[in-house]
Amino acid sequence: MPAQPHITIRLEGGSRSFSPGSLLRGEYWLEGVSSEEVKAVELSILWYTEGKGEEDLAVHFFRRDSLDQLPYAAGRWIGAFSTVLPHSPLSYQGLIVKIVWCVRVRVFLARGKQVLEELRFRLGSAWVPKGISK
Repeated sequence: MPAQPHITIRLEGGSRSFSPGSLLRGEYWLEGVSSEEVKAVELSILWYTEGKGEEDLAVHFFRRDSLDQLPYAAGRWIGAFSTVLPHSPLSYQGLIVKIVWCVRVRVFLARGKQVLEELRFRLGSAWVPKGISK
């Protein structure tokens, strides 16, 4: 049985908290898969809501690559990204709803399978209700 693909996402500078209008840079690595198994790799920087009511989602940055567009070194494909973050919506940890920002990498494999990894980060320093931890 072939190995399961593994995705690692890293943000430059090691921080996971960013100010509106700041530059978000990072890279991801894709390991454990051959180029013949991968149809495409999608990178998104997006926000979504969690909690009661309908979920909202909006994509701030999107790119779709094939593996031949990504450098290969040390047994893995490497993708880099960079974007200026918007001024809203800010991350929010409410009692009823949360606004979550993340970098998401989705790999489309042969036979319709997918592998997905996301790394959450915080945009802004919005007020957090008493009793809710950041």
